[in-house]
Amino acid sequence: MNETELHTKFNAAVDYVNEYTHPLPADLLLKLYAYYKIANKNFNNPGSKTPLINAFKANALIQAQNISIEEAMRQYIALVEKEVKGQE
Repeated sequence: MNETELHTKFNAAVDYVNEYTHPLPADLLLKLYAYYKIANKNFNNPGSKTPLINAFKANALIQAQNISIEEAMRQYIALVEKEVKGQE
């Protein structure tokens, strides 16, 4: 898959998750959050007003910190395909 195809698939997966109306498990949401932040080169601190949520988000980012932007996109797409679309 070339870079353009990867970006197109990634954006489609992000749109799919943003429009998804059923609840998703917290661990899946945290993985998606970390991959999304890495893929978008957004390394700002989590913005929740709840310290515990910020801690979970920061931990998810730490666990995924050594992957490339492209790998983060691939992992995000794979999670959406397997864990979100696969559950329908």
